[in-house]
Amino acid sequence: MNGITNEMLEAFRNGYENDRTALTNTAACARTELKDLAFLPMSAAKLNGSFSVEIETHGITAQQKSGRCWAFAVLNILREQCAEKTGMKEFYLSGNYIAFYDKLEKANNALELAIANADKPLDDRMMEYLLNGFHDGGYWNMAVDLVRKYGIVPASVMPETYQSEHTEQFMRLLNNLVRKDISILRRVCAEGKDPQPVKREMIAEIYKMECIVFGEPVTSFDFEYRTAQGTFHRDVQITPQEFYEKYTNHNLDEYVMVTCEPTEHKRMNTLYQFHYIGSMADSDIRFLNIPIEELEDLCIRQLKDLEPVWFSNDAGAYGDRQCGVWDPDSFDYEGLLGGVQFSMDKADRLNYNVSSGTHAMILTGVNLDGSGRPDRWKIENSWGGELGKNGIFVCSEAYFREYVYEAIIQKKYLTEKHLALLETEPEVIQPWQK
Repeated sequence: MNGITNEMLEAFRNGYENDRTALTNTAACARTELKDLAFLPMSAAKLNGSFSVEIETHGITAQQKSGRCWAFAVLNILREQCAEKTGMKEFYLSGNYIAFYDKLEKANNALELAIANADKPLDDRMMEYLLNGFHDGGYWNMAVDLVRKYGIVPASVMPETYQSEHTEQFMRLLNNLVRKDISILRRVCAEGKDPQPVKREMIAEIYKMECIVFGEPVTSFDFEYRTAQGTFHRDVQITPQEFYEKYTNHNLDEYVMVTCEPTEHKRMNTLYQFHYIGSMADSDIRFLNIPIEELEDLCIRQLKDLEPVWFSNDAGAYGDRQCGVWDPDSFDYEGLLGGVQFSMDKADRLNYNVSSGTHAMILTGVNLDGSGRPDRWKIENSWGGELGKNGIFVCSEAYFREYVYEAIIQKKYLTEKHLALLETEPEVIQPWQK
């Protein structure tokens, strides 16, 4: 192997020490965050302004220090339906309620997978994936499964706790417990015994843990509210499932996950399916992989009907939280760091783990130029009202095309081509290929 030599280091030193711009930037980097130094405020200012297509929403949520953005984004869409049906000016659904059952289902699924793969060695690819653990992030489909099974409740019925808003420590403890349980279940299976009674005791233990840190989920509650006009209403002892049926359009089955992920494992215009460790034990995730131009057009169709769009993006790429902007043209990391070129195409960024969908939000608007094409997108985030413009963010068209990976579209907005693809047999991929 060719190592770094003293002659090479001497050449590197001379190159750096004779670069006046590099020395100036060294001084700047000593006491300031790189993102702030690279930020170009005048470029970001070009994204200011109203949107030609815009949806009014009824509140800004805050997931705090948790990975529940995917669930909050789904609840924010259902919240709009609740607000419309009740006539309330502002309304919130409980993220804590859905997240409680999400963790319980993830733990159960992990233990079921452990039982199904009990005969495999620990270095088997599935066992390695399983023992990597799970987090409190997820996909649209997972939230849909949870809502259908457990319903939803207003935020006032099951409010947040410190632990629900700061999940890192609990998730570490939960994953360690599940790994311990997996080791026990593997021994039970090796002895030829029925693992299900043992697993039931394990899930009961996890349920109790969750009740302690998140609170016990309600099974029924009184829903009392006033409309924007001041009229009082009361719904006595309604269950979470009944609340979902009564106060939303309960049409989550009409939505389809469409993606633009041009990786080695995924072709365009193809239906895929995989089973995720974070899903329910009997649920798979399906998605239609299509070109970004088609994904954009579907988002625009839905927004024009004043229907918000759940989507996922790479929140760590070219973003400023305070300003509420995502835009590659508003950051000059290359100039700051000596002309280094970071650019890669979308496929390579995905293939080589440079980028992925790390965050989920809802699109609530788009600005269309004179030719009818988008130049910026309005986003309702779940990072609270202190960031962005009162919780509202914007991304450029350049960012959308490169760093938006998934969107959830109602079937009625799909083209005939897309509908036909949904009828094909899905190609099954492994969860680590997603």
